[in-house]
Amino acid sequence: MTVGIRELKDNLSHFVRRAEAGERVQVTAHGRVVAELVPPMPVAGTGPLSKFAALVAGGVVVPASEEGDPTEGWPVIKMPPGSARALIDADRGDA
Repeated sequence: MTVGIRELKDNLSHFVRRAEAGERVQVTAHGRVVAELVPPMPVAGTGPLSKFAALVAGGVVVPASEEGDPTEGWPVIKMPPGSARALIDADRGDA
């Protein structure tokens, strides 16, 4: 994620929370990256990073910026056993 200095200054707490959650935040000045907010390094002796934490720290994975279940409130769809297979087979022309 990239943010300008003014936006960073106006929303510092927001961007610090994102860095705390594992996200790298690049700070730009006049379109040029001048700094980065990064997650803190693990304290020596607390054990190795999990694979997920290592991916986040390396910038490979970006954690969700919002907490909670993204599927909350979605309708529950229940079908009789075998219905999904029959629909997939029909869609493929295997029926």
